Amino acid sequence: MSKTARTTGGRRPAVAGAAFVVAAGLIAACSGSSSSSSSGPSTLACPSNHGTAVAGTAPAATGRPAAGWTLPGADLANTRDVASAITSANVSKLGVAWTVPLTIPTARTDGAYATTPVIVDGVVYVQDLESNVMAISLATGKVLWRHDYNSPNGGPDGVNVAGGVVYAATATSAVALDAATGAQLWSRTLTGNVHEGIAMAPGYDHGTVYVSTVPANVTGQYLPGGQGILFALNARTGAPQWSWNSVPGLWGNPGVNSGGGLWYTPSFDAQGNLYMGVANPGPIFGTKSYPLGSSRPGPDLYTDSVVKLSPAGKLLWYYQLTPHDLDDWDLQNAPVLSTANGRPVVIDGGKAGILIELDAQTGKLVWQRPVGGHDGHQDDGLLTEHATAASHGLLPARYCLEPSIYGGILTQLASNGSTTYAAVNDLALPATPAGYTGTAATVIAAIEKATGEMVAVNQDTGTIDWDTLLPSSPDGAAMVTNDVVFTTTVHGDLYALDAATGAILFKTPMSAGSNAPVAVDGGYVIAGAGAAMPPNQRNMIIAYKLGATGKLPDTVGS
Repeated sequence: MSKTARTTGGRRPAVAGAAFVVAAGLIAACSGSSSSSSSGPSTLACPSNHGTAVAGTAPAATGRPAAGWTLPGADLANTRDVASAITSANVSKLGVAWTVPLTIPTARTDGAYATTPVIVDGVVYVQDLESNVMAISLATGKVLWRHDYNSPNGGPDGVNVAGGVVYAATATSAVALDAATGAQLWSRTLTGNVHEGIAMAPGYDHGTVYVSTVPANVTGQYLPGGQGILFALNARTGAPQWSWNSVPGLWGNPGVNSGGGLWYTPSFDAQGNLYMGVANPGPIFGTKSYPLGSSRPGPDLYTDSVVKLSPAGKLLWYYQLTPHDLDDWDLQNAPVLSTANGRPVVIDGGKAGILIELDAQTGKLVWQRPVGGHDGHQDDGLLTEHATAASHGLLPARYCLEPSIYGGILTQLASNGSTTYAAVNDLALPATPAGYTGTAATVIAAIEKATGEMVAVNQDTGTIDWDTLLPSSPDGAAMVTNDVVFTTTVHGDLYALDAATGAILFKTPMSAGSNAPVAVDGGYVIAGAGAAMPPNQRNMIIAYKLGATGKLPDTVGS
C-alpha cells in the first residue's frame, strides 16, 4: 500500500492502494442498528493472523534517555525512554515494594486505571478513570493527597506536572491542582456538547497547557456532533489562547458525523511546534441511512493523521494514513520525535497496525511498516470514500477484519534513538459493511483471548529487527530503559524484554488484568493493574523495586 505525504494545500491521490464496557459501547456504535446481526455468523470464527516470531538484533541505542519519568511520555519528544538502575542483568530482581488499592466502581469505565504515572521529586502522580488525582510517596507508597472528581470516562487519562502544578482533566474540563496539596487552582470547561468528552493527559510546554476533546464519553461513542478540538490554555489561569479543530465542519453533516481528537499528549520540538496523532471519524462503518460512511464523503481530514502545528496553532503539515476510515483505525498514539539517518523524523502508529516514519520538516513519508496481523482491508476507505446509499459491492458481504477495535498498535510507542518498539494486539473479528457481526459479549470474550507481540523496528530502514510473540494483548504500551523494554498485558502480567534481541527476561503476575503502561524511576517500576476480570482480582497500583520482597494480596495466574 502506498500513501502520499500530505502537506498543507497538497492533493491526495484519488485512488491508492482499556476495561471492556467502553469496548462494548464501540461495538454497538459500529453497527447501523445493533451489535448483533442475524445475517452474520453466530460465533466469532475469524482466526487472527498472529505474527511470526522474528529473532534478530537491534542496533545500539543512539538517543539520550530522559533523566526521570517527569512527563507523560518521559520527555517532550514522547520517546518513553528513561535512564534508570534497571538493566537486563538485574531486572529479575524486581519485587513488590508497595501497592495502592484502586476502589472506584468500573461499570461505566474502561477499568479502574489506564494511564502512565508521572514522577516528580519523589512523588508519583496518577489519575484513575473517574478523573480522581492522587499523589503517592515513591519511597513508601503512602497516599499524600487525593482530589476526587468522580467524573468517569474511557481514558487513558493522566496528569502532567510542571512548576509545582498538576494539570489534569475531568470528562468535561481541564483542571490545575497544587502539586503539594491537591487544592484546585482553576478549572475550564472545554466540551461543547453532551456527545464530547476528554480522555487524555494534558500536554505542557512553555507556559501553555494543551487539552483536546474527543467525540466520546461514558454515555456514548461517536454520536452526532461530537468533535475533537485541541485547546491551548494559559497554564496560570486556564484562559484559552487558541484552538484547532481536527474535524473542521464535520465534513458537512454534523447531524450524523463525529470524530477526531487526541488520546495522548502531543510531542514538542525545540521550537515549540506540536506533533499529534488524531483519532478516527464517525460513524464507524456507517449507518443504515448512510452506509459505508457516505454521510462523510472524501478523506475526512484530519482524522487518522499525524499533524504538525506551530506554537500559535497554525497548520504546518499533515500526513493522513487512513483516508475515509471505516474501521475505527485511529492514529491515536503520541508521535515520537527522533532521528534516522542523521535527520529529524516523526514516528507513529495506531490501530491500523502500521508504523510510519515522516520527515519532521516536510511531513513526507520516509517508510511504513505493517506489524501484527492484517486481513487485507487497508484500502477499504479509499474504495468507499465516494460511496452513496445506493452503492453496492464495494466491500465483501462478509469478511474478517484485522486489526479490529482494540487491535493494532493500541498504546504508545517507545524509541531509544535507533529502534522503535511497538506493542501490537492481534485481534480479528467477523464483519459486514454494516458493522461487526458478533454480540458485545462474544466480542469482549475475543478481546480477552487475543494474543499480541512486541516488535522492534529499525528507524533507519523500517525493517523489523525482532518480533516476540505474547500470549495476551500488550495493552501496557512500550517503554525502554537501558537495554530493557517493559509492557503489561490484559491477562495481568508485567513483562521485561531484552531491547536488543526481544528475549523475555522477566515476567511476573500482577493483581489484575492491565491496560496501563508503566513508568520507571531509579530502581522502581510503577505499574497499574486496573482491569480486573475474575472476582478475586484486585485493581491496584503496584510499585516494583530492585531487591524488594513484598507480596501481592492476589495475583493473576499465568
